[in-house]
Amino acid sequence: PGYRRRTRCGGWGLPRSVSSLAAVGLLCTALTTFICWGQLPPLPWASPAPQRLVGVLLWWEPFRGRGGYPKSPPDCSLRFNISGCRLLTDRAAYGEAQTVLFHHRDLVKELHDWPPPWGARERTDKALVLRVFDDQEGAVTLTGKALETVGSRPPGQRWVWMNFESPSHTPGLRGLAKDLFNWTLSYRTDSDVFVPYGFLYSRSDPTEQPSGLGPQLARKRGLVAWVVSNWNEHQARVRYYHQLSRHVSVDVFGRTGPGRPVPAIGLLHTVARYKFYLAFENSRHVDYITEKLWRNAFLAGAVPVVLGPDRANYERFVPRGAFIHVDDFPNAASLAAYLLFLDRNVAVYRRYFRWRRSFAVHITSFWDEQWCRTCQAVQTSGDQPKSIHN
Repeated sequence: PGYRRRTRCGGWGLPRSVSSLAAVGLLCTALTTFICWGQLPPLPWASPAPQRLVGVLLWWEPFRGRGGYPKSPPDCSLRFNISGCRLLTDRAAYGEAQTVLFHHRDLVKELHDWPPPWGARERTDKALVLRVFDDQEGAVTLTGKALETVGSRPPGQRWVWMNFESPSHTPGLRGLAKDLFNWTLSYRTDSDVFVPYGFLYSRSDPTEQPSGLGPQLARKRGLVAWVVSNWNEHQARVRYYHQLSRHVSVDVFGRTGPGRPVPAIGLLHTVARYKFYLAFENSRHVDYITEKLWRNAFLAGAVPVVLGPDRANYERFVPRGAFIHVDDFPNAASLAAYLLFLDRNVAVYRRYFRWRRSFAVHITSFWDEQWCRTCQAVQTSGDQPKSIHN
């Protein structure tokens, strides 16, 4: 979707002197914290769901292959206040499901494992050449079977394509039967079922502390932390880290690269000891804002320094004064100088936590929440047919 761009705070080059930097910092952070809040996309579950019974079948358990779900399906009413959901894992109930969920990564691996053709209008299966383009393994040609959408499934049943990886890390599908899926489910706001990695919500009781660890400055012994599990020298985030670390100390944790293991106290308590956290995404795409912001930074009580989509995209989801964007600075040296300035000026640093007075953080529960939100989307949608052409 298109986003209306707003003028950034200053443009920004870093001010030439510390005094002017302080003035700009005070001006920017003193702006109304929630200036962009009215422009955030409304979440699709803002209204109570009707009491319509809906069956949702999860065809594959995400990332764990075919077969049954290893744990009991979630109680949507108890977990997410969504009633009328019948979550299915038994494929024998395929004909009773109003919706079937297909996870993209498992779709690529299990392309022979499709629901059987349905009813008397069954068509002859057609051979399908499926080209899978993987960023590591290159192009691979696979042969499988695909179903035509007309007459191949129970009447009115929706097939939903689900994916939460960015396009850069999603194996592409070529030659898949057109109009095979009816809906999309992803982190993108233009999905039929929009489920972000996280979001801020209003706290009902103003005296209630926001979820996560509070920004207790007395506990903060370090300046900048970064937890990264997949180290790739070709990624923009790694290149930026190398530039930034020349000017300011960055403690890296993770299984690969220069990082050391996360201490036994856990990720959140480790990050809570730092003033800033590098919420760097593995690739930069529209709406791709993951747990690196919501959990690793916000819940831990560290100010996020983000690298991902542009600032305007972030401001659709969080107040502009809640984060620092690398694009606000002409180079990593300027960003480092600003972080050092905030380290010395506690009053300005604290302004980045003003959002916590009114909001707390919700972290999406994979994959229970997607399952229940799909049920709710079916309940609130009409019967107008739709298909995804490509």
